[in-house]
Amino acid sequence: MESQPSTGGSGVRTRSQHQRRKRIVQAAAALASRGGVEAMQMRTVAERAGVALGTLYRYFPSKMDLVVAVVGEEIDLLENSIERRPPGAGTPAGRAVDVLMRATRGLMREPELADALIRSLIMAEVETPFGDRMTGLLLRVSAGGLTRDEASEEQLALAGSLSSVWVHELLEMLRGRRTYDQIQRRIEIAAARLVSDL
Repeated sequence: MESQPSTGGSGVRTRSQHQRRKRIVQAAAALASRGGVEAMQMRTVAERAGVALGTLYRYFPSKMDLVVAVVGEEIDLLENSIERRPPGAGTPAGRAVDVLMRATRGLMREPELADALIRSLIMAEVETPFGDRMTGLLLRVSAGGLTRDEASEEQLALAGSLSSVWVHELLEMLRGRRTYDQIQRRIEIAAARLVSDL
């Protein structure tokens, strides 16, 4: 187990804290990918990350806070992927479909983790950035870099609705009620209706 650093510059502490937080989130994600949220016991996460239990609670006061951080990490990966390889479709709807299906493929590489995260977010009692971040990402790719702050109420509602449709379809896939191709077709239909004019 590691203890808190006693001395050192604030830059070192900040970098060390960032690395420690990242280790905790990665440990939680690894546990969830094998046994769902139930496997993310705080003591087990702390042991796997090599930190004291008290340290873990300073970073994440509850398991739900930890779940939210794991989701944030997944969205970071998606956003980095979009920056490296922007959607090439010529229409707003096509670009939105590209992003959502890329997210689906990424999540389904670890179906236990995806199931745990989506179910936990639906039941979340803490505020989660998931919906807002997905909505913002859909706005950016569909409407040529439009931000949440610049978007109209209608644009936010349309992009948010498409994000909600995707979450529902993803849950159906995790339950074995949809195939990947069925999800893609449904997302294409929804995107054509919701974001074609963004």
